[in-house]
Amino acid sequence: MAQQPRGPLDGLLVADFSRILAGPYATMLLADLGAEVIKVESPGGDDTRTWMPPVRDGVSTYYLGINRNKRSIALDLKDPDDRSAAQELARRADVLIENMRPGGLARFGLDYDTVAASNERIVYASISGFGTGAGAGLPGYDLMVQAISGLMSLTGDPEGSPYRAGISVFDVMAGLHANIGILAALHRRADTGQGQHVEVNLLSSALSGLVNHSSGYVAGGTVPYRMGNAHPSLFPYEPLPVADGELIVIAGNDGQFRKLCQVLGLDGLPEDPRFGRNQDRTAHRDQLRPILVERLRTRTRDEWFRDLMAAGVPCAPINTIDGGVAMAEELGLNPVVTVGGVPGVRNPITFSHTPARYELPPPGLDEHGEEIRRWLTN
Repeated sequence: MAQQPRGPLDGLLVADFSRILAGPYATMLLADLGAEVIKVESPGGDDTRTWMPPVRDGVSTYYLGINRNKRSIALDLKDPDDRSAAQELARRADVLIENMRPGGLARFGLDYDTVAASNERIVYASISGFGTGAGAGLPGYDLMVQAISGLMSLTGDPEGSPYRAGISVFDVMAGLHANIGILAALHRRADTGQGQHVEVNLLSSALSGLVNHSSGYVAGGTVPYRMGNAHPSLFPYEPLPVADGELIVIAGNDGQFRKLCQVLGLDGLPEDPRFGRNQDRTAHRDQLRPILVERLRTRTRDEWFRDLMAAGVPCAPINTIDGGVAMAEELGLNPVVTVGGVPGVRNPITFSHTPARYELPPPGLDEHGEEIRRWLTN
């Protein structure tokens, strides 16, 4: 199992007992950064293997998108030999990640207390939907958390129904939070030699990730409401109509608003007491918006984008995913990497000395099972 030195997490062994999205996304990022990740699957495989369309060569692109750089072993934890192999993997691991229902691994001797008894250095990360208290029995689906947290109440047309976000945003967020916790625990272990249990749940990640909205309620007693594409504290900060569609236009501060007005030929507008300061523009958005729209409608999206960006005014076209990838390519971000013939999205972190690695394509079910079993018995 030895590998050439690679990445800032080279030498770290991660036992990945997670499935679906939050855990596998977290472990893929760790694997990209050099960790050796062993993906433990049930004999039926990770559920996302069957989540299709879309597909590539008969394999779910959902699964492909979050499982590169891993090795797969299929273990039936009800089988004594397979359970023993799983326990030995946990004993050798630096990190174990799981997102079963709280307590679900205890009957297999794979809960934190049991694993830590034989491996005190283990950093054991548990991702759940609603924690280990009264919510322990609830299934942890992202859509449930989007509804319960209040995110859906903020998403969609003000006069329409609440909408979910276009991605499983809290699964991704919880995976990132789990990785922050893991790396913090590893840092402490370097000083003390002792691991610990890191716990993350989707609802807590959601409330943290709602940032200004959750703070507005907790600190200010204000319950935010659905505003479509509008921002409660900034204007303009939304799509505005142009000659051939819409363009995102942003004035994040008073200086940017002055530049916007200069490009639009509305130089006197910032002197209007209704519009000079951000709080005034926000309070009088209904009066300001038609003035801006009247001018913006005279030219195309591309023309305004060129001139506004040249003047330092933040703006953006509203792309589909293909347009987003294309723009990242134009900007030199090299967003796509191909591993074993399978294209994927590049790890978003750049290191000056220890770059991310792209060595293994997403594994087939139990693709490395024989190799891993041999290693575990030596």
